Amino acid sequence: MTYDAVVVGSGPNGLAAATVLAQAGCSVLVLEGAQQPGGGARTAELTLAGFRHDVCSAIHPLGIASPLFRTLPLAQHGLAWIHAPAPLAHPFLDGRVALLERDLATTATQLGDDADAYADLLQPFLRRWHALLDDALAPLRFPHHPLLYARFGLAGLRSAESVMRTRFRTDAARALFGGIASHAFLPLSVRPTAAFGLMLALAAHAEGWPLARGGSQSIVQALIGHLATLGAKVETGTPVRSLAELPAAKIVMLDLTPRQLLTLAGDQLPPRYRRALERYRYGPAAFKVDWALAGPIPWRSPQCARAATLHLIGSSDEVLAASGAAWRAEHREYPLVLLAQPTLFDASRAPAGKHVAWAYCHVPHGSTVDMTARIEGQIERFAPGFRELILGRSVLPPAELERHNPNLVGGDINGGVQDLRQLFTRPVRRRVPYATPLKGVYLCSASTPPGGGVHGMCGYNAAKAALRGAGFP
Repeated sequence: MTYDAVVVGSGPNGLAAATVLAQAGCSVLVLEGAQQPGGGARTAELTLAGFRHDVCSAIHPLGIASPLFRTLPLAQHGLAWIHAPAPLAHPFLDGRVALLERDLATTATQLGDDADAYADLLQPFLRRWHALLDDALAPLRFPHHPLLYARFGLAGLRSAESVMRTRFRTDAARALFGGIASHAFLPLSVRPTAAFGLMLALAAHAEGWPLARGGSQSIVQALIGHLATLGAKVETGTPVRSLAELPAAKIVMLDLTPRQLLTLAGDQLPPRYRRALERYRYGPAAFKVDWALAGPIPWRSPQCARAATLHLIGSSDEVLAASGAAWRAEHREYPLVLLAQPTLFDASRAPAGKHVAWAYCHVPHGSTVDMTARIEGQIERFAPGFRELILGRSVLPPAELERHNPNLVGGDINGGVQDLRQLFTRPVRRRVPYATPLKGVYLCSASTPPGGGVHGMCGYNAAKAALRGAGFP
């Protein structure tokens, strides 16, 4: 059977690309090498029977906000978003907690002397959140809302450290913002880390930081369910080892990073483009641990139980030090631990009365250092007695993350460094960054604009470019 389009990879971006192509009337085949679809959005019993853990992504601020996903009838295919009372908790060792609440005013008020500064920083953009987000998640082009985007750029193109030091006076506000910006996997002293902090904070206030009921796999299953109604086909357990193996199609979409494209395309790529791909930079890695627990995490501060996501590091000075450690090839004794506790809000993921927890820290690219004890030690500082609750654990160092999903090269969960050199021109500097020199072949992974995150917009943007290139209406 022949198809108009073949998509390699069933991560959220590959499925998003398939959706756009199918909606345009293309016949679509999605090929996935693993037995389970989803890429970075899979859920599995990693520890004990009955305990369901998210293999990679767990919390989805840009999933619920995605300009594509919010237009699709995913709820009809089983996707339900669950919101914790507070999106984020940032505890301190003295028992204080900075809570990022859905309500901007409530969050600002608890920041004391920085109440006005926090509200003034975010309020102008919160009023026009969807307009800002639609421009931010688009490929590099003249924005549809230039004045709004330019105003955001004045703040966002700074380093997070400069915003922390110049906009805020209290350690609580600085640490809260810095922890959020740390999701960039960049030292907070470099640009544009402020943009990551601003976008994720705005997402928390505008949409929340929800989790998907039953696990991240339900996002993928909903996308596949919708694709089925459009006539698209998804085949798992079908690894692709070269482009020559693919069925003939007008459009080939690759939810792959530059390294995989180099392998699949062989000598078909022009030397100049090949060299550009070989220069593509992958960033620091995640070291991830999942636990099956006998009970909820015993936080020193009960407020921590209001949040699905926690940043465990403490003061703003610790945040700044931790943000650059992986870039200095350091493994900190007390790393920044990003933790999710989904079963406080979604009991379907564990046996009655039991819980799961998910956490990772940043480590150097391809690190082989076992960070399990350090991650658990950091949690123990904020939740004495945590270790006593552990029934089982799953440890996924960078090499194991890459084994689960080859796109996570060296454990890099963002598809490549997202700094100014590589954020807008990933994977190479081209007028249409998704297009390769091979006719009809496009990249649509997180290694293309707008980068990492479960939002599907890399796939959406790439598919739109592919339709234009193939002459579809």
